[in-house]
Amino acid sequence: MKTINPGNGGVITLNNEVKEVGRLTYTIFPEENKLIISFVLVHPEFEGRGMGKYLVEEAIKFARENNWKVYPHCSYARSVMMRMNDVEDILLQR
Repeated sequence: MKTINPGNGGVITLNNEVKEVGRLTYTIFPEENKLIISFVLVHPEFEGRGMGKYLVEEAIKFARENNWKVYPHCSYARSVMMRMNDVEDILLQR
């Protein structure tokens, strides 16, 4: 389950039946058509299962729906996006 809070910033959360698995925080600069991924966190017991990548993919999907580019300020998000083949149109390198 994810929750996206549009506005100047928000959080995408990933939950299982019992608790939060991880979260991604972002800031939006609508005047620049830009979403900045600030932080990706996957709780230790869920690491190594692709949950962080899933959160980054959800942020990319959200940005595409709004015609925004994505700047991955978070080093984890940057490394995930650099390995993806289908983000050239949306990835801001700085």
